[in-house]
Amino acid sequence: MERVGFIGLGVMGKPMARNLLKAGYPLVVYNRSRPPMEELAAEGAAVADSPRAVAQRSDIVITMLPDTPEVEQVLAGPEGVFAGGRPGLIVIDMSTIDPMAARRLAAEAAARGMTMLDAPVSGGEIGAIQGTLSIMVGGDPAAFERCLPLFQAMGRNIVYMGGPGAGQITKAANQVVVALTLAAISEALVLATKAGVDPARVREALLGGFAGSRVLEVHGRRILERDFRPGFRIRLHQKDLRIALGLGRAVGASLPLTALVHEWMGALVTMGQGELDHSALVTLLEAWAQTRVAPGGSGEGPRALVG
Repeated sequence: MERVGFIGLGVMGKPMARNLLKAGYPLVVYNRSRPPMEELAAEGAAVADSPRAVAQRSDIVITMLPDTPEVEQVLAGPEGVFAGGRPGLIVIDMSTIDPMAARRLAAEAAARGMTMLDAPVSGGEIGAIQGTLSIMVGGDPAAFERCLPLFQAMGRNIVYMGGPGAGQITKAANQVVVALTLAAISEALVLATKAGVDPARVREALLGGFAGSRVLEVHGRRILERDFRPGFRIRLHQKDLRIALGLGRAVGASLPLTALVHEWMGALVTMGQGELDHSALVTLLEAWAQTRVAPGGSGEGPRALVG
């Protein structure tokens, strides 16, 4: 069985690594902080002291990191995966990063005799825990086929998108759809509340019609329950929209709605709310409307953020 390395044991990475352990893969892990490593070590994982050491002990290395600079450092830095890997190593980056950077890193891997796949995910913390993530993969098709059993241990909807960077381009499109849908749901529930209709009933009605969506199901419930514990942080979604906007500029695609929601999320980050779940986007609209979305549609006074 393939020896697998996993780097980045955050909200998403830790449950994804755990699912690989459950599937029986020999796993070596690395994370900047020790507690997640110790937790997985108690479940059977081995622990390494650097990304380089992970690569030296693995046939396939997976990274799940916050942003492009972290991925570049972990892969191409002096103590990185490329420095420790040997020809034939497969590197799978499951972070969400700049598609152009993904292509550059894939080219550097190839120059060293390695293969890199970009395989960002969608489905949030719940999908990571349940092993039901949607995984969109770019890179070498033969490497994709070899790694498919690993993807199947972590996700349910696994789609090969094309060459290097194709997975990241698909993820950028995904994050645009999620962000704009979340903004629309926030506006709809604020509107209903302000107009005196129970937003819980509005959500129930919309779920059964053409406006129904997974975002409305999960994040509509989060909004109604005021549950803004981070499943996917506002600051990370803002970063993803920045990537989408950069891609749009590079290819000549105008993304005006994406730019608007990017600014809304940026406002919340500036207000110190960037660590909240992205469903907390509604609090900005609540503040503007001087209301509060809650079952019953009582519409309390102006509150920029409600716990």
